[in-house]
Amino acid sequence: MELDGRVAVVTGGTRGVGAGIARAFLAAGADVVVCARRPPDAPVRSAGRTARFLPVDLRDPASVEDLFARVAHRHGRLDVLVNNAGGAPYRLLRDGGPARHARVLELNLTAPLTASLAARGLLRASRGCVVMVGSVSGTRPSPGTAVYGAAKAGLESLARTMAVEWAPEVRVNTIVPGMVRTELSHLHYGDEHGVAAVGRTVPLGRVAEPDEIGDAAVFLASDRAAYISGASLLVHGGGERPAYLGAAAADGGGAAEETAAADGGGAAEGSATADGGGAAGRRAATAPAGTPAAAPPGAPAGTPTGTTDRKED
Repeated sequence: MELDGRVAVVTGGTRGVGAGIARAFLAAGADVVVCARRPPDAPVRSAGRTARFLPVDLRDPASVEDLFARVAHRHGRLDVLVNNAGGAPYRLLRDGGPARHARVLELNLTAPLTASLAARGLLRASRGCVVMVGSVSGTRPSPGTAVYGAAKAGLESLARTMAVEWAPEVRVNTIVPGMVRTELSHLHYGDEHGVAAVGRTVPLGRVAEPDEIGDAAVFLASDRAAYISGASLLVHGGGERPAYLGAAAADGGGAAEETAAADGGGAAEGSATADGGGAAGRRAATAPAGTPAAAPPGAPAGTPTGTTDRKED
């Protein structure tokens, strides 16, 4: 397999996107360590193999240093660090004080930097790589998760500079996911009909599965990506249909939004509902990689609400 004999650490790898990434690395032959503040409800397994869990508080540099010391002691090497842990609750800027917003920055930007610095020596020795997990929130306005979006934009910038400073020993790249189906999807998109309706807003016609994000991470960590560094890989199913197309009637055919609704799915605004009122669809229509917390009633339409699995690890 592509990663036989290699060792990977996946932060926040106990559920959601992180667990999908861990499973993909296990299937590719790597020895995988998943870390978070709390252990997983069930061991992360794939291809008859199980990831090892180590507790860590990524906001505590001493705890992070101890994590990589334990990895070195147990495995003798480190080939891949996947900085996946992150997330943020829905909170308008006016509703959170500086301290709360700073915690979001700490988890989504400072913590990946802390982990990368702690792992650098091991990665240099193995000529390994870092994979950052960003978000489409970092590339567009993110009302309700503004600081999260800013942190993810900063994470991409950090990765690009890190790729230059740490070359040629360590490659650094970013995966930029869009919407992903996770254990908490029902909180943001409603039932299966809601998930399907949201999926129809994506050019490929569905949301991603966590293991598909994992496949992208395995590629970036493999020898097939040996000349890729400082890159951002969009894994979002083609992105989002431009909003103006829903209102345009240039060909005399009426609003495209009306046509899209004719098949019973239509725009997610009218059909992806967790509460029967259409609000969930408005919130989820452009939500990135699955969302940590559903936006409250009255949130702006199409409000992005963070990452898929309410990561606070």
